[in-house]
Amino acid sequence: MKTDDLVNVLSTRVEPVDSRKVGRRIALTVALASALAVTTILVGLGPRTGLNSAAAWAFLLLKIAFAATVTGAAAAYLTKLSRPGGSLRHGATVVVLPFLAVVALALVSLGAAPASHWDRMVTGDAWLECLVSIPVIAIVPFAMTMWAARQAAPTDLRRAGAFAGLVAGGISAFAYALHCTDDSLPFVAVWYGGTIVLCTLAGALLGPRLLRW
Repeated sequence: MKTDDLVNVLSTRVEPVDSRKVGRRIALTVALASALAVTTILVGLGPRTGLNSAAAWAFLLLKIAFAATVTGAAAAYLTKLSRPGGSLRHGATVVVLPFLAVVALALVSLGAAPASHWDRMVTGDAWLECLVSIPVIAIVPFAMTMWAARQAAPTDLRRAGAFAGLVAGGISAFAYALHCTDDSLPFVAVWYGGTIVLCTLAGALLGPRLLRW
């Protein structure tokens, strides 16, 4: 068979590729993983108490906004990286911004408080619970997100794994916020931000192995 004939045969009855399929799959996975993480937190640890003041609601919404922004931005980047040859044209600046914002607010909060209060503001009542809970709750969302990314055959496995870990960490932090009663900006910056970064590093480490196809 001549080359031209072979090309003609291979090009017949070719269905158009749905460019939005990857995005829909990852969005659905994020939604399902979020629902599962929230259910796990509320059943396992229970909903937070003390929501009897405007300040408490403000801190709850701040934690949710921080985690949700990280998750949404990371999921958008992961959608690009999940496609074969996918890359980030403009870097990952949007993902970094929520972390910079919460760190800046934490520093302002510490600067406005007496130094004798700093330890309490950073550690809160449940720093160890937060340190353990967010990475543990993130395990299932991480597995689900990695599966969704793998279906699209990514080629930059380490970076795709890192963003899958970032998505999972954000989902877990979002769910944990519904239980956490530590309302301090330094606490959020250190223990929410730190554990999400930990999940991201774990994803980068595991990505080349779990996303190989």
